[in-house]
Amino acid sequence: LSLQDLALSWMSGEDNVTGGQPQGSVLQPFWDYLHQNHHDLLRSPPFPVVLSVTTYFLLVGVYTVLDLLAPTWPCINCYRLHPDRPVTWQNIWTTLGVTIYNHLLYIFPATVAQWLWRPPTPLPREAPTFWSFVLGILGCMVVFDFQYYVWHLLHHQVPWLYRTFHAVHHQYNQTFSLVTQYLSGWELFNLGLWATIDPILLQCHCLTAWGFMVFNIYVSIEQHCGYDFPWALHNLVPFGLWCGAPKHDTHHQRPSTNFAPFFSHWDWLGGTHTVPTPSSHAAAGEPDKTKCRKD
Repeated sequence: LSLQDLALSWMSGEDNVTGGQPQGSVLQPFWDYLHQNHHDLLRSPPFPVVLSVTTYFLLVGVYTVLDLLAPTWPCINCYRLHPDRPVTWQNIWTTLGVTIYNHLLYIFPATVAQWLWRPPTPLPREAPTFWSFVLGILGCMVVFDFQYYVWHLLHHQVPWLYRTFHAVHHQYNQTFSLVTQYLSGWELFNLGLWATIDPILLQCHCLTAWGFMVFNIYVSIEQHCGYDFPWALHNLVPFGLWCGAPKHDTHHQRPSTNFAPFFSHWDWLGGTHTVPTPSSHAAAGEPDKTKCRKD
């Protein structure tokens, strides 16, 4: 089967893990609403790209506002990993410029190509069950985590790959949200390809695939955001299993460590795991965190 045949089979719900499921899914009313009110939009081939790009810029916009407010708002700045190193307008314009360049040069043409060459996507009538939705996203995360760990490790250990493709991402050793897609076109293409292909390989319902895309983007931005909020995933997932912003910020300072995007197990097994570098306010006895709790 061609990739397009696989995609059409997956999106139509034929012979996939969600086909033939009972109508009792808690997601069914939501899926029925989407069917009735946004059917043409959801069937449009460019929809996954539009969903991903919109999600990315909305979330990055929120964190960028926080970055601009942080120097004069201690209640925000105290959660930054580097409270003594503010994000400047020059940082914002430089990273935003590369992001927009990549979207215009790579994402936009690919979106137009899908719009012109792919037929509208048939949508299954039945929603996934809640557990198939959750487990489908988790399965995609596990597969993507392994793919990116190997890809990331290779691009650090092979000098030509690093210089040619990955070095641009490491021009910043302090992470902030707009660094997320401060990438080469090759890296952006690979990340987008895996996020698209993995739900097809696992025969996920299209709603599950879109949920994974949105969650993947959220995690990528949170990982680069430069904040250690109490509600961040690395503070909610126990036993240090989640990577999170502090570990990825450490990767940008010590590039031979912490390669995985989601979970910590591959770094543990590969001997590349390291604990985050204490932030400057933590090293000073956390007076700012105390102020945060009071505020």
